[in-house]
Amino acid sequence: MGAFLDKPKMEKHNAQGQGNGLRYGLSSMQGWRVEMEDAHTAVIGLPSGLETWSFFAVYDGHAGSQVAKYCCEHLLDHITNNQDFKGSAGAPSVENVKNGIRTGFLEIDEHMRVMSEKKHGADRSGSTAVGVLISPHHTYFINCGDSRGLLCRNRKVYFFTQDHKPNNPLEKERIQNAGGSVMIQRVNGSLAVSRALGDFDYKCVHGKGPTEQLVSPEPEVHDIERSEEDDQFIILACDGIWDVMGNEELCDFVRSRISYYKKLEAQCTNSCTAQGSRDNMSVILICFPNAPKVLPEAVKKEAELDKYLESRVEEIIKKQGEGVPDLVHVMRTLASENIPSLPPGGELASKRNIIEAVYNRLNPYKNDDTDSTSTDDMW
Repeated sequence: MGAFLDKPKMEKHNAQGQGNGLRYGLSSMQGWRVEMEDAHTAVIGLPSGLETWSFFAVYDGHAGSQVAKYCCEHLLDHITNNQDFKGSAGAPSVENVKNGIRTGFLEIDEHMRVMSEKKHGADRSGSTAVGVLISPHHTYFINCGDSRGLLCRNRKVYFFTQDHKPNNPLEKERIQNAGGSVMIQRVNGSLAVSRALGDFDYKCVHGKGPTEQLVSPEPEVHDIERSEEDDQFIILACDGIWDVMGNEELCDFVRSRISYYKKLEAQCTNSCTAQGSRDNMSVILICFPNAPKVLPEAVKKEAELDKYLESRVEEIIKKQGEGVPDLVHVMRTLASENIPSLPPGGELASKRNIIEAVYNRLNPYKNDDTDSTSTDDMW
């Protein structure tokens, strides 16, 4: 959904923070889309006696950015301030938290509907939401739509959220019961997600409750007991990331790269762009105390790989003789070689920024319009 630019916008918004024993980094990039519709939330320490709790979320907007932006500013308040979440005196129980998250989603959706109606239906945008609420003893995964979160425990994917797509049997059944249909894997042939906040044009079926509409704002919530010894990191990302990288692939990539980069989350968006993602991209990486640390020897090894790739690009260009080979030729030549120490999961695609940089430096006939677009189909 949405138009594309002639050339991707590669500028990134990056941020980092730490607290409550966690380290996090986030990165977002507009990419090929005409508008940046993603938003995110990262809060270390919650109010009302929950200073040891943290909340992170990624919102992937569609048909506009309004719902995503509003959720990033207000969803957490709707979750933690409702009575279902607070429960009785003391810290909320697991069931309090799960019920409070669900109530918070339904409340904010209804609140936005009222605001939209006051504007005479001016806002028709929607947004998926994927997040985690982390207490000292539990991690609560929250998902509404087709953004995704996963937990890496003991070096493997331990848990991941399920995408809410219209052709999923339970989602399809709800859509049909509300008088809709699933065509070309979309709600009424139009919307590619079956759960989302906003999208009020799909929530107008009389006689049906908010969770029975063509598109439901109800999140799935999973509670997982934390394991101090085995929990390593959590990845939250919009579908612009998952479109080109699978769960195991991204987990392997992050785990292998985490010893090399302090700003690994930006490397995720680089790699996904190189592998052909044309969507907005947002990712949050949350590291537990047992996550791998940045190692000097790993950084040195990475620098050696970058130097090797730079020298090979120079050799390929010189070997051409007269003229300069195009970037596609350079990339294909490198892809055919057995290059040691390439990142698992990302492989050569994760190094395209290095390859392009030296290619552009050595190419006197550089054309800005073809720098980074012509190799997308390779991946």
